[in-house]
Amino acid sequence: MDMKLELVPVPVADVDRAKAFYVERLGFVEDVDVSPADGVRVVQLTPPGSACSIGLGTGLPVYGAAPGSIRGLHLVVPDIECARADLLARGAEVGEVVDVGGGVRYAGITDPDGNTLTLQEMAWRTGDAY
Repeated sequence: MDMKLELVPVPVADVDRAKAFYVERLGFVEDVDVSPADGVRVVQLTPPGSACSIGLGTGLPVYGAAPGSIRGLHLVVPDIECARADLLARGAEVGEVVDVGGGVRYAGITDPDGNTLTLQEMAWRTGDAY
């Protein structure tokens, strides 16, 4: 049986501020921004080229975790130096590239609430393996 992870809820204190960060600074695509009921808001944003999105929102239990409690969501890229330069040009703060060995390199990103993301490059993942 196939299963696909398609949405990861990310807890934030201010949905508009977080949405602006992910869209303007990281280049995520806005898929959904709806208020289907009083006090409920659902925002879905997708990194370019990804099959998995993040969800921001209010008024539902799925958004009840403490803002900033998500750690290490990986954004896998084919060229970390190029991705880092692009994000820096968009005004995002991205840590230095760290080579952890075995052809794996990382660079950290923190959203306005303290949730962390990691750019990850794995040298052997190219072409169809990427």
